[in-house]
Amino acid sequence: MLMSTINSQTKQNGNTLLEALVALLIFSIGLVGILGIQLSSIKNSIDAKYRSDASFLANQIIGQMWVDRSNIDNYAYNDSGATCGSTTSGGAGNTNVTNWLGNLDSVLPGTALAKSKIEISTPIATTKLVKVTICWQSPKDTSAHNFAMTAQINQ
Repeated sequence: MLMSTINSQTKQNGNTLLEALVALLIFSIGLVGILGIQLSSIKNSIDAKYRSDASFLANQIIGQMWVDRSNIDNYAYNDSGATCGSTTSGGAGNTNVTNWLGNLDSVLPGTALAKSKIEISTPIATTKLVKVTICWQSPKDTSAHNFAMTAQINQ
C-alpha cells in the first residue's frame, strides 16, 4: 500500500502547477477582452459627446438666426467651400457668426482642420432654408466628422 501511494504522488507532480498556469492564461485572455471592450466604450462615449455638442451648437446659431431674421443673409459662412474642407471660402458676415465660431473652436476639437459651414438658400420667396454643417476632427482620427442640421425660417 505504501508503494502505490508513492507512485501516485510521483505521477501527480507538476499537475497543480500546470493547472494554475492554464487558469492564469484563461484569466488573462478574459481580462484583455474586457479592456478592449472598455476602450471601445470610452471612444464611443467621447464621439457621442462631440455629436451632442455639435447638435447644441447648430441649434444655437439657428436660434440666433430666428431672432435676427432681417439679417439672415449675413449669416452665410463658407457656403461655397467643400463640406469639412481645410480652407474657408467667404468669411463670417456678422459678429454673431464670429462669436459662434469662437465658441465652436472652444467646444469641439480640430475645427481649424475641418471647416464648418452655414448655407442659406431661398426656395420660396418669403422662406429661407438654412443648413448648418459643423465639422470636427478628434486628435487620433484621420478624417473629419460632421453634423448637419437644416431649418426653414420664414421671414
